[in-house]
Amino acid sequence: MTIATSTTKNSPDWAIIIYMAFLHLGALFAFFPSNFSWAAIGLALVMHWVTGGLGITLGFHRLVTHRSFQAPKWLEYFLVFCGTLACEGGPIDWVGLHRLHHLHSDQQADPHDSNKGFWWSHMGWMLFETPARAEIPRFTKDIGDDPFYKFCQAYFIPIQVALGILFYFLGGWPFVVWGIFVRLVVVFHCTWFVNSATHKFGYETYDAGDRSKNCWWVAVVTYGEGWHNNHHAFQYSARHGIEWWEIDLTWMTIQLLQALGLATKVKLPELEQS
Repeated sequence: MTIATSTTKNSPDWAIIIYMAFLHLGALFAFFPSNFSWAAIGLALVMHWVTGGLGITLGFHRLVTHRSFQAPKWLEYFLVFCGTLACEGGPIDWVGLHRLHHLHSDQQADPHDSNKGFWWSHMGWMLFETPARAEIPRFTKDIGDDPFYKFCQAYFIPIQVALGILFYFLGGWPFVVWGIFVRLVVVFHCTWFVNSATHKFGYETYDAGDRSKNCWWVAVVTYGEGWHNNHHAFQYSARHGIEWWEIDLTWMTIQLLQALGLATKVKLPELEQS
């Protein structure tokens, strides 16, 4: 679930490689004592939730990709903007690739086929060019022509630069290092664990026809996305943690939105609907 595509190891995608190297190297500046700040760490934690929780998990994934509930357009756009701030590529690419993943989960056409190994499904797949990107328009007809989605798709990097400038004026380089570089890298890897770890570690409650598993520690760092076997069994459910012990913070957020009248037509697993 991220920035580039790949189903086979073709030519290296040097733009993505340089992009990833730049962000990971930038995060290393957090080890410099001059960049340590409790306020900056707090900023990174809040932004992790805003971009990874509200943006990627709630917005990109459950609302837009699977349409597991409906929300007012202004709220949808807000959540999509939060997801854009995660800098995992534009929302159109992200949604299209994830829908493609579900169609071909753990098969050759899956962009991050877990049969190719942990490293490949975690991040290796995005470092190579692939023809799979040509499939994205076919899987995103509902959002592909939306002006706001197109804006976020085209300008997600300039938007991040503007955020970095804002953080610099608010708290100097510590805010930039922790609020941008560290936060982006941590959100990246948390998201990627859903592609890699939850297709390798954990337990299977349902026969989803692939290698998806429920992994508690991935659920912790992704606000409920680690209950991946449940999700693959009931792809359009707004609730991923089905058993009482499967804590799903994003589902709790949807319940709150539902109570406020901001989430409607909430879809649940068939076992609950019956």
